[in-house]
Amino acid sequence: MNTTSQPDGAAKRSGAFKPKRRWLPYAAGLVVVALIIAGLWPDPVSVETARATIGPLRASVNEEGKTRIKNRYLVSAPVAGQLRRIPLKAGDSVDAGAVIAVIEPISPAMLDARGRASAEARRDAASANLEKARAAHAFNASELKRFERLYAMKMITLQEIETVRLREASAANEQAAAESALRQVEAELAEFRPQGAGTNPSKRLTVVKAPAAGRVLRVIEESSRVVAAGALLLEIGNPSEIEAVIDVLSRDGAVILPGTVVELEQWGGGKPLQARVRLVEPAAFTKVSALGVEEQRVNVIADILASASERQSLGDNFRVEGRIIVWQTERTLKVPSGALFRRGAGWAAFVVQDGRAKLQAVSAGRSSGPETQVLDGLQENADVIVYPGDRVRDGERVKPIKVSAPKP
Repeated sequence: MNTTSQPDGAAKRSGAFKPKRRWLPYAAGLVVVALIIAGLWPDPVSVETARATIGPLRASVNEEGKTRIKNRYLVSAPVAGQLRRIPLKAGDSVDAGAVIAVIEPISPAMLDARGRASAEARRDAASANLEKARAAHAFNASELKRFERLYAMKMITLQEIETVRLREASAANEQAAAESALRQVEAELAEFRPQGAGTNPSKRLTVVKAPAAGRVLRVIEESSRVVAAGALLLEIGNPSEIEAVIDVLSRDGAVILPGTVVELEQWGGGKPLQARVRLVEPAAFTKVSALGVEEQRVNVIADILASASERQSLGDNFRVEGRIIVWQTERTLKVPSGALFRRGAGWAAFVVQDGRAKLQAVSAGRSSGPETQVLDGLQENADVIVYPGDRVRDGERVKPIKVSAPKP
């Protein structure tokens, strides 16, 4: 009894487990299908995001420039002569009216014995010509008096009296020419001086004085040499009175007004120097850029407001970087400029909502370069995608990566 009952119990137990294991193949298939779908399912696109914030913003024109002394003086030689060596060097201080250069007269060439004899012969000839001209003039003058009396008595015609007057005028001119020739020859003879004779040359020195107080910027003629009248000798200016000259594109210069705030950076000091636009020159000029493109540019002149003690190391023709503030506000909605892109005639941005990118049309305003003002289309604290490119589409799942806001 016991031997027959045991196989029946084992068969019952084995039959009881077989129906419970039929779902295992289906479960394994579902797991495999799920794994395949999960492997083929596209991952969210990793994107950099930034937040739209409210804060200060300013638009500026940034260009390179240089400093320039307001009032510079180019000192030139008033007369021709022998310039004495100028002891001044660049950077030396000078007072107004101080002697800065001395010019000696050039000694005329002396006549030798042969030249003197020739000059004396020319003088004698000129003297004889003068006596001849004087006699001719006296004769024609007396003749004119006689003819005038005859004409008064109506014994000669008008043509005859006019002929005599013409001869008298010609004789007077010849006498004047003879006198001039004699004076010229006598001046040549006056140049002849025996060796060691002559006047004291120190009485004929020409002294050049400084037109204003300041410093010597450049010595053009330092060595002793013969200079012509009008030759440049040196340049004087006051380094404490300097201004900045910034050349900008003509389209930018058209919106810059006198009184605009300017910050001068990269001049060699620790902090930017404050300046203010005094003048935008009315005439532009053509300048070739580093890429070989011709540009129309205009000079913007700015007065430096910082005291001389704050910029002691700043001199003439020093390089500076000018930031001209054309617009600024203390409170406006702004986003990184890389978050905006053109879409048709307007601007657009991708906003992250519920893990997906949503295309949003926006109205852009002023730009500072790193940041741009948003007038309409975005709310404060909205997460926007920076530099989306072609990999982000409307409605696509994204994985945000926060980036810090750019500095204005």
